Amino acid sequence: MTDATVATTQTGPSEAGSSISPKSATAILATLILVAAVANLNLAVANVALPDIGKGLDASQTGLNLIAVGYSLGLATSVLYLGALGDRYGRKMMLVLGTGLAIPISLLAAFAPSVGVLFIARLVGGIASGMAYPTTLALITALWSGPGRTRSIALWSAIGGAFSALGPLASGALLEHFDWGSVFLITIPLALVALVMAIKFVPSHVNEATEPVDNLGGILSVVMVAGIILGINFAAVPSAGAAAIGLGLIGLAGIAAFVVRQRRARNPLYELHVAGRRTFWVAALAGMIVFGSLMGAMFIGQQFLQNVLGYSPLESGAAILPAVVMMVIAAPRSAKLVESRGSRFTLLLGYSFCLLGFLAMLLLWDDGAAYWRVGLGYALVGLGVGFAGTPASHSLTSAVPVRRAGMASGTADLQRDLGGAIMQSILGVLLTAGYASSVASQVSASPNADKISNQVESELQKSFGSAATTASGYPAEYSDKIIAGAKVAFLNGADEAYLAGVIAILIGATLVFFLFPKHAQEQKLLSEYAAEDA
Repeated sequence: MTDATVATTQTGPSEAGSSISPKSATAILATLILVAAVANLNLAVANVALPDIGKGLDASQTGLNLIAVGYSLGLATSVLYLGALGDRYGRKMMLVLGTGLAIPISLLAAFAPSVGVLFIARLVGGIASGMAYPTTLALITALWSGPGRTRSIALWSAIGGAFSALGPLASGALLEHFDWGSVFLITIPLALVALVMAIKFVPSHVNEATEPVDNLGGILSVVMVAGIILGINFAAVPSAGAAAIGLGLIGLAGIAAFVVRQRRARNPLYELHVAGRRTFWVAALAGMIVFGSLMGAMFIGQQFLQNVLGYSPLESGAAILPAVVMMVIAAPRSAKLVESRGSRFTLLLGYSFCLLGFLAMLLLWDDGAAYWRVGLGYALVGLGVGFAGTPASHSLTSAVPVRRAGMASGTADLQRDLGGAIMQSILGVLLTAGYASSVASQVSASPNADKISNQVESELQKSFGSAATTASGYPAEYSDKIIAGAKVAFLNGADEAYLAGVIAILIGATLVFFLFPKHAQEQKLLSEYAAEDA
């Protein structure tokens, strides 16, 4: 008798109208949510500390972008390959290894002496999460079915999103008393508890595949994701144009090679005919934009609150609470809407709130903005992610056979991590370029332009933190003008980033509206997929 047989009990006659749940379901689900929480917290804790990191390590805006995106990059590059390894060799093993590795890597990040070391620590931390995080949804897919699976995914999505949003609050509280390294220590106690619970409660083997893993396909998946994301991040660096183009070309070549390999491989890492199902690929793209919007809003927003509005780290972390509350409120209702109205309706509802959130940021977030404007933007984005998160993940897991749960969970993780990495990278590049351009314009228009050295101008353009450090070396009358100019430059760059977010959300909503099937057609397609896979 296999572990899967021992772990599951049939509570009804059919997948559509009943649920299959594991024994000790509450303990197992709590464990999986806790493991996911470690990943979600690690993903979010750096954002609130970016201004302090910039000052402490003398980081450029590009360096800050890479630190912010490093964890997402490591996770996004590894989830497909590591998800497949988990499907083949044991999901529990990957869960335990990834959660255990998160502990020493968090210590390395906390005491990193340079931007380079911190970026590497964030990158490796993302890879460790790539071992554990996709396994959580894969196990939910393998152990639950029917409405029970939908409810479990809703809880997993909502609580995971809440931990992402609570990360800045916890980081802000630590930064009131300790230096920036303290924010990377938050997850260590949580990881220790999650590790013990995973060893104790999670079944060792659940409906795993027996085919060999496509290792070449796994390597190509790493190359294509890393090339694209790094290429985007270097696009705004004046001296790195060739590197950005080269990385982008490597990423595109990796995509082409990956597709060719998956079509020819006897046991492909990623079954393209499954990925081509409408409820799969449309949901995958839609989820990337939704979750990317949350990460982008947190990334730009934390810097805006501290740099422009002068919030303390604790205040800026607490400012995100409306997003947390709205995600927790919306997620259970999202699960019910998926069952009653379908994924398309629920996705579009979520998109509507995300769009309103970014419009609020674009139109209301300016110098001297009252908190209600900030809270409104975050609340609307939180509602959007709360409603759209469940159907985005549920559609993926429903469209694949259980033996390919790692493929579905890896794609669901890509929604968050590749979506977050791409959106943060694009918004970060626009912020960087807009900030530097505005500073250059202000310097050239200054009556004292001939007295500003190239070195000083370069420091002013590097980042807001660098401008603030430069300003501290001048008398108050000049220092205040430098800070005011830096605020104007930051707002100009941020507005370009918010506008890009609005455009991305509109594209995603259009995609869902025209290409995702309505409720009746969705149910029919899922039945056809299940029959085909059987």
